[in-house]
Amino acid sequence: MARTLVETVDLKKAYITGAGSLEVLHGVDFRLEEGEFAAVMGPSGSGKSTFMNILGCLDTATSGAYRLLGEPVSSLSADELAGKRNRFLGFVFQGYNLLPKSDLLENVALPLLYARVPAAERRERALEQLERVGLGPFARRLPGQVSGGQQQRAAVARALVGDPDLILADEPTGNLDSQTSDEIMGLFMSLNDKGASIILVTHEPDVAACAKRLVRFHDGLLVQDGPVVDRRAL
Repeated sequence: MARTLVETVDLKKAYITGAGSLEVLHGVDFRLEEGEFAAVMGPSGSGKSTFMNILGCLDTATSGAYRLLGEPVSSLSADELAGKRNRFLGFVFQGYNLLPKSDLLENVALPLLYARVPAAERRERALEQLERVGLGPFARRLPGQVSGGQQQRAAVARALVGDPDLILADEPTGNLDSQTSDEIMGLFMSLNDKGASIILVTHEPDVAACAKRLVRFHDGLLVQDGPVVDRRAL
């Protein structure tokens, strides 16, 4: 039986503004099982980014429950949340977030440095992941010496290097042309076919169609959750 990786029950989030309390999530129930590939869509202001930040232990809910691999996280301290992020989650962002003065190998190995993995093992594991995404020959290149698509591949390798239980990808194709976007989505599909669990936020229907499950937010509510119809082949 597949493990439940993340589960939210009546999840709510409110922010205090000058005009008072503004609730941006209105009781979201969601569950993701191991091996799933879900795309999260919704217009700006729909609550999807706030939801993803909570799943990624980058923010906390105002009320309701969030369990990561069965463990409640709502009462954890900032340091404990950081530990959960580093141990269980891998992140891929729209802007790559690579250190410009460090080569790809050093960038990919960075999460292992935070985890205090010995240097030799860091290099070995980082190179393994670069080779996995087709960047082995470029390991000693700086980010500025490779293309945007290659930088995003390096970001995927960095997300994978800690062997996370779940990959969270926030608009990973937002800065890429259509051909390179297809290459990155092909990589995500291949990773999922090999067992990786992925939640991906996107505004692009073509990107969402590469997932197996579609989750849609509107006005702070989860309004659609079901299988992708006519899944795209790459």
